[in-house]
Amino acid sequence: MSKSIALMDAVIQSVETAELSVGKFDDAVASITRDDSFYLFRETSGERTATPLKPADVAKRLEYLLRDALPTYTSNFNAVARENGRPSWLVRYWLPATALLISSTTILRIFVNRKEEILTWVRELGQTVIDFWANWVVEPTKRIIGTIRHDADSEVSIMSKRSLETDRASLERMVIDFAVKNPDGPALNETQIADVRAKVREGDLTPVLRSYEKDIQSPVKGAIVGNLASALLIQVQKTKVDVELAMAGIDSILKSQELLFGFIGLTPGVLVSIGVYRWLGGVLSSRKGVQRWTTQGRMMLILRNIDRILTSATPNEVGEVSYKDHGLLLCQVHLLRQTARGVLPRRIFHDLLVEIDELVDVRSGLVRQQKVVERIRWAYWKWFT
Repeated sequence: MSKSIALMDAVIQSVETAELSVGKFDDAVASITRDDSFYLFRETSGERTATPLKPADVAKRLEYLLRDALPTYTSNFNAVARENGRPSWLVRYWLPATALLISSTTILRIFVNRKEEILTWVRELGQTVIDFWANWVVEPTKRIIGTIRHDADSEVSIMSKRSLETDRASLERMVIDFAVKNPDGPALNETQIADVRAKVREGDLTPVLRSYEKDIQSPVKGAIVGNLASALLIQVQKTKVDVELAMAGIDSILKSQELLFGFIGLTPGVLVSIGVYRWLGGVLSSRKGVQRWTTQGRMMLILRNIDRILTSATPNEVGEVSYKDHGLLLCQVHLLRQTARGVLPRRIFHDLLVEIDELVDVRSGLVRQQKVVERIRWAYWKWFT
C-alpha cells in the first residue's frame, strides 16, 4: 500500500509538469520515488529494504492524496482539456449557421412557392411506402399463411377447377352420340355404350377415327353427306382436352410448390425492408464519415492493441513494463471489459475478468502478460470473430 501511495503521488507530480516530455516521464517518476520513504526500492546489494512506517503516517498521506492531490489534478486536467480539446459549438458551427441564416429567406421563398409540389411529393412518397409494405410484405405473408392452412383462395392455379371435368364430360357425350348415330352394325346396347364411355375416358376415340378414315377418302362427299365435319370437331375437342390435361399436370406441380413460391414472393419485400431499416439505423445512430464496428470486431481490435502495447514495451531491470505502457494497457483493458460485458455470457465474462486481472498485474512480468494475451485469444476466439 505504501508503494502504491508513493507511486500515485509521483505520477500526479510528474503529470502536472508541463515541460516534461513523455520519454522522460519514467525517469522523473523513478527519481521522485527513489527518495520517497514510502517506496520500496532495491539496494545495490540486491536486497529489498523499506523504511519503517507508522499506520498514522500512511493514513495521513493517503488522505492528502484523496482530498487535495487528486481534486487538484482533476481541476488542472479539465482546464487543459478545455483549452486544447474540442472547440465549443459556436466555433464548430458558426459557418453553416451563418450560411443558413443568410439563405433562410431564399429557402422560405422556395418552400412557399413550391408548397403544393412538396406536399404532393411527401404524400406520394408515403403512399408508395404503404403500397410497397401492403403488396410486397403483407399480401405475400397472408398467402403463405393461407397455403399453410390450405385456404382455397390462396391456391396457385393456371386454369379453373371445373374446366377439365366439363370438357371431358362434353367429349364423352359427343363420342357416345356419334357412336350411337353411326354404329358399324346393329344398334348399340347399354353394355356397348358403357364400353365406349370407358374407352373415351382412357383417350380411345376408335368409333370417331374409323368414320373419319372412311370419309377422308372422299373429303367433299364426306363433308356433304358424311360425318367428316363431326369427326373433325370431335377431334378438336379431344385436342382441347389433351391440352387441359397437360395444364392440369403443370397445375399440380405448382400446387405442390405453393409454399416455396410464397416464400420467393415474400423474400424481395423482406430484404428491401431489412436493408432500409439497417440503413436508417446506421444513418441515425452513427456520425457521418465514421465507420461503425461490430462488437466482435471492436473486441478483436482492442485485443490487437493490447498485444501491440505488450510487444513494443521495454521491460525494466525487474521485468516490468513502464508506467506509460502500463497506463495504455489499463485503458485498453477497460475498453475490453466494457465491450465484452454485453457480448459474453455471464459465466464466460467472469472467467474473462480473471484473465484480465492477471493481464494487468505488472508484478507478473512482461513475458507472462504476453502469454495471458495468447491464452485470451485462443480461449475466447468464438466471441472475438
